[in-house]
Amino acid sequence: MRLVPRSLYGRLLLASIVATLAALALAAVAIGAVLERFVMQGLDQRLDAQIAVLAAAVKPDGTIDRGRIVILPPADRHEQGGGWWIETDGRFTIGSLPQAAIATLSDPANHPPDPGRHRRDHRERDDASRPQPFDGRIGSHGYHGRRLSVPTDTGTVTITAVAPRAIVERPIRAAKTPLLGSLLLLGLALAAATLVQLRIGLHPLRRLGDAIGAVRAGTATQVSDDQPTELQPLARELNALLGENEAALANARGHVANLAHGLKTPLATLALGLRDPARDPDGTLGREVARIDHAIRHHLGRARAGTPGGAARLRTALAPALDGLIEALGRIHADRGIAVERRVAPGLALAIDPQDLDEMLGNLLDNAWRWAAHRILIEAGPDADGRARIAIEDDGPGIPADGRAAALVPGRRLDERGDGHGFGLSIVRELAELYGGTLTLDSSPSGGLAAIVRLALAGSRQDGVM
Repeated sequence: MRLVPRSLYGRLLLASIVATLAALALAAVAIGAVLERFVMQGLDQRLDAQIAVLAAAVKPDGTIDRGRIVILPPADRHEQGGGWWIETDGRFTIGSLPQAAIATLSDPANHPPDPGRHRRDHRERDDASRPQPFDGRIGSHGYHGRRLSVPTDTGTVTITAVAPRAIVERPIRAAKTPLLGSLLLLGLALAAATLVQLRIGLHPLRRLGDAIGAVRAGTATQVSDDQPTELQPLARELNALLGENEAALANARGHVANLAHGLKTPLATLALGLRDPARDPDGTLGREVARIDHAIRHHLGRARAGTPGGAARLRTALAPALDGLIEALGRIHADRGIAVERRVAPGLALAIDPQDLDEMLGNLLDNAWRWAAHRILIEAGPDADGRARIAIEDDGPGIPADGRAAALVPGRRLDERGDGHGFGLSIVRELAELYGGTLTLDSSPSGGLAAIVRLALAGSRQDGVM
């Protein structure tokens, strides 16, 4: 069991909750202590006022002028435990409490230790001219008192005033409910503020993750530099890494392309030389040369499309590519007199390398021109699944349903009368699959062949992600 969450959001939230609870608990204790101190100071002031009045009734000879005794609250509330008394030479002289209660409260054994009170009142105990605090108990009831020693000609007179601790505890208890409620509301407000802070504070990380995902998907080439100060070094390092990776991929693709183009001319020369029946009576060498040419085209396509996000970064407009191929093949097959009808959605762009698109469409259009009787129809537009659908239909003899799978096998020719080596449709299929697409063969409405290619649509290119 993990005590610390894996996510940064969870860790920050947990740390905030623990810190907030600790702070609220500390605040509750501190506020309670301050509140008790203020209430106790108020009680001490009232008891000291009572002692001052009683001290004024003590004559220099140690006798008590009863006419000058005035009883102030809370010492006047005998039924609630408040009271006072005066002792002369250690003997009870006069007071408002029963003598048994006075004896109990005067006994030091009934004074429980209170370190907090000692810390609060040590300065008062060092000053003998001021009343001294003490706490006592009678049964289950606690009392708080103040005592002053007054020197006279005949000895020391001790004046004491007491009040029940309930006078202090009641207002503290009454104040705790709104205090705890306020702290609870404060805690909820802090929790809400923490959630908002985490949302806002971690949002740049989510944006950075989306930016990296866009680079991987090919809709961006770099991570935007518009990042918080703490994330800018990371964004710069990511962009530097992407740049180095792009340069390495471009270098590798360049080597593959150079190798392919370097072999293309010798292979073409071999193919032309092997057309002489005396050099290749059974066509075996010609087929092997064609296989080598197919392998070169295959691996060149992989170099163009097989890198992470490579295909998604490409963008090739379909209409110009078709126009160029139609013009070139129309001249090559001018003697056939084939009419071409073109229906292409405006602005259609594919996530594919231009050379590979020319390779695919060139093979399909060349086949259509070879077998069409009068007409070729080219239709292209977005498909229901969000990809591009390109259909090239002819009105020729077509391919029977049971022979279409064999037509896609490399080196298989369904008709041996014409030239070629049977690699055209297989190359189209492999290139389409390299770019995440498909090639299917079907019947056209006119009875001929319909070659249908589905490829990914190109995304909108941008240099960064905002």
